[in-house]
Amino acid sequence: MKLIDRPIYTERIEQWLGKGLVIVLTGQRRVGKSMCLHLIAERIAHPSSNIIYIDKEDHEFDAITTATALNSYLEEHCLADKHNYILIDEVQDIAEWEHSIRSWIKRENTDIIITGSNAKMLASDLSTKLAARYMEIPIHALSYKEFLMFHHLEDSDASMENYLTWGGLPFLSVIGLNNKQQAIDYIRSVYDTIVLKDIIQREPIRNIPFLLNLYKFTSDNIGKLLSPNSIMKYMRAQGETVSAPVIMSYLSYFTNAYLTYRVYRYDIHGKALMENNEKYYFEDLGIRNVLVHSVPTSDIEKRMENVVYMHLIRQGWTVRVGQLRNGEIDFVAEKKDRVLYVQVTYLLMDESTEKREFGNLLAIPNNYPKMVISLNPLHTQSNYEGITHMHLREFLNNDDL
Repeated sequence: MKLIDRPIYTERIEQWLGKGLVIVLTGQRRVGKSMCLHLIAERIAHPSSNIIYIDKEDHEFDAITTATALNSYLEEHCLADKHNYILIDEVQDIAEWEHSIRSWIKRENTDIIITGSNAKMLASDLSTKLAARYMEIPIHALSYKEFLMFHHLEDSDASMENYLTWGGLPFLSVIGLNNKQQAIDYIRSVYDTIVLKDIIQREPIRNIPFLLNLYKFTSDNIGKLLSPNSIMKYMRAQGETVSAPVIMSYLSYFTNAYLTYRVYRYDIHGKALMENNEKYYFEDLGIRNVLVHSVPTSDIEKRMENVVYMHLIRQGWTVRVGQLRNGEIDFVAEKKDRVLYVQVTYLLMDESTEKREFGNLLAIPNNYPKMVISLNPLHTQSNYEGITHMHLREFLNNDDL
């Protein structure tokens, strides 16, 4: 597979080299963490460099299962007269890896980059063993612009439909979107691997069928407010008896594996987080769509919300659902001292739709930027009483929000 640069990540990784910190690439499996490692290896290749690459998904490194084995391998391969770059892919497959890494990052002329696919495991180990000695860089599935580049597509409505259907797993560019059954089989295999390796093997799962049903239920309810009690009632109606604490635990397993993101509600008037009835969005729409057998003409607004959410967090925004006294704002995004309010709607078909979507934004008593994202034709009105109206393609092509 030919490597295609993803500068949004590689340039940020390079900025942290030589700072004495462990660089941690996190994210769902198969979104491109390994690709970023290979891209960095190419960039730092130099006669004065010694690159040590350990891929825990390669049988060549099966023997490295403990910190002791990792230390032995590194002692054998590190060179005193060169700058050593230690690159470890899927580090969570090495028991007590953090003990080894903590020691090696203290050595002169050494940089360490690791990847991991389980947020709970990484957060625990990093915070306790590598406190203040690491920099986390999230890696995501392809953005819309990356999707066009990987698949050699022009920006068009047809390309947008493909993106909303197939998602952004990079390897799909090798399979080809025309090979639909192969693409579906690959996406299913990625999902199965994540569920097995990053959830079932790492979490205290007692009810695997319920776990799978819960994920499908969440997939079918993108953008809807969910609570443990509402899910519990629905599951009971389906003949599944399960408690609210179990539901919360199982939902957290999906977020730990980076399959989903839990998005809290934010009281815009009270300026406070609300701790019940969250929404869930998905790292990759392709996985979600395959699981719910979704077709391009269905649930378009849910998919739009999902890609808008992902575009915002790729650009470093912290995103929440906005709650008004008499309405809701799809997204309240914050970054440093900036705030952005976003509404997402399929089409502004009539005056009542315009009043609903723009009216909620006009009800916010401040002057921060506000926008409505839709699939209305690009030539339609771009401003409504100071609120920006933007086509989804235009929004996703904007890397400087």
